[in-house]
Amino acid sequence: MSLDGLSMSLLTAELGKRLAGGRVDRIFQFNAFELLIWIRQPGENLRLLLSAHPEHARMHLTGTSPDNPASPPPFCMLLRKHLEDGRISAVKQHGLDRIITIGIDVRGEHGLIVTKELTAEIMGKHSNIILTQDGIILDSIRRIGPSQSRYRHILPGRPYVSPPSQDRLNPLTASPVIFMETAIQKTGLLEKAIIYTGLGMGPVTAREIIHRAGLPATVTTAQASQKINRLAAVFEELLAPLKAGNHEPTVALGPDKRLLAVAAFPLTFTIGGELRSFVSMSEAVEFADAAKGIRQTPEKQFLCKLVAGEIAKLQRKETLLIQELAEAETAEDYRRKADILMAFLHDITRETTQAVLPDIYSEAPYPSLVTISLDPSLSPVENANGYYQRYNKLKRAQASLARQLHQTREETAYLEGVLLSLEQAETAEDVSDIRHELVAAGYIQETGKRRAAPSQSAPLCYLTSDGFEVLVGKNNRQNDQLTLKQAQPEDIWLHTKDIPGSHVILRTAGREPSIIALQQAAMLAAYYSKARQSAKVPVDYAKRRYVRKPSGAKPGFVIYDHNNTLYVTPNEETVKRLASPKK
Repeated sequence: MSLDGLSMSLLTAELGKRLAGGRVDRIFQFNAFELLIWIRQPGENLRLLLSAHPEHARMHLTGTSPDNPASPPPFCMLLRKHLEDGRISAVKQHGLDRIITIGIDVRGEHGLIVTKELTAEIMGKHSNIILTQDGIILDSIRRIGPSQSRYRHILPGRPYVSPPSQDRLNPLTASPVIFMETAIQKTGLLEKAIIYTGLGMGPVTAREIIHRAGLPATVTTAQASQKINRLAAVFEELLAPLKAGNHEPTVALGPDKRLLAVAAFPLTFTIGGELRSFVSMSEAVEFADAAKGIRQTPEKQFLCKLVAGEIAKLQRKETLLIQELAEAETAEDYRRKADILMAFLHDITRETTQAVLPDIYSEAPYPSLVTISLDPSLSPVENANGYYQRYNKLKRAQASLARQLHQTREETAYLEGVLLSLEQAETAEDVSDIRHELVAAGYIQETGKRRAAPSQSAPLCYLTSDGFEVLVGKNNRQNDQLTLKQAQPEDIWLHTKDIPGSHVILRTAGREPSIIALQQAAMLAAYYSKARQSAKVPVDYAKRRYVRKPSGAKPGFVIYDHNNTLYVTPNEETVKRLASPKK
């Protein structure tokens, strides 16, 4: 769970005080999304982490220093060229949006000082890190072209345009009463109304206001219309310290130590679990990110790199197979040419290099002409036999190439599922399970002393709001065990349609599952899939009795029928509001 714009304003102020005047010493990029900037200040060295990860975007000071790649990526090299030895002039936030810009003064041509800006857009799947000078983009960690966005292109040489501003009230300057009156005028849940009324207002802030006002989390604007004065008072009480620049960074953890919320103020709406207070926002954000689980362990990095490399090889192989299959599918052309040659042998001489003959397969009243290349050293019959041989060879190749292409695509889909499981793995046990699966599948060859097979971890367990148990597999071995061994025939099996993801089992216990239970189980299937960041994700569901595993299929692969499809949009907040998963 990332900071909203309101709490981020306190983080920006904190970073401005710590970084202003500091010299950019070194810059590292240790993966596709994250940068680490070493900044020298009198008497201390600071490390600033910027991440554009679609699920873990953040910006904070850190005490850690991840391993760096042997050769820096091109964007890192560009940043070193433009920013190293520069001085940080300011750190500012774009309104109350989740956009922070670092101004860096560097010495340009003829000794003139120029200011370049490094902008971190911390906006979920749209996150980015962009380097600009005089409003022109020099480059970005993620380039966004016309094929990815029709409205906003992030490419070198283009003017930098901020994301569209929102027509909302500024909670730091608006009257509390007017703010709440504006929110109440909207329809639906009060939480969403507060979010859509104020700039920088996120779910955490909205829930805290509602809870402090003594209202239930699911209260609607209509139900809260009589509590405007109470809501306004709570609103003013919550924001007063923030307006004064005071903050109490807080992280809320659930009973299972999972992250529930992070904010610049004390949290009261979380029940159970643990609240931790921090001296700085950077410490709170770094701790909150670590609470989301392991992502950068050497073992996990190794496995991710290995699987990604295998997928890349398979994709290259698929491209070649498609080309060869397209050529093989021209086999009929060779047979037709051979037949035409045999029909007009008496019209062809041995020394001819090509023959222009009537097409005996033409359906027109007057046959069209076909030009056929010939080997002058062969007789007409030998040339025809050569075309027949080429036809037979390509015809045999069609079946072989189609089979290889199918196997390649199946293996790619399997490894994409493995890579997804690795990306979502949150414990060392989860990563160990996946390593064991890759060893069993032959992708890793153990050397030296063999590792003992780990005991298989349990799937994630959730409860729907109306009491149905939902189990979610965390890797392919678990998916097989969950679907083929644990699930009962009348349980509901769910999986994203044609998208890598976890097997999900909705336990029915002899009851007819409710629409709510099906929708929430489908939400979990979409959330634990490659489509986590997408909208309207198709999720197939069927009774477990209609799901089966073909003989010899890879782990996690099944076929099914008698299915229906639900379309859901994954939402992390909805998933977390379900019962905490048990491992």
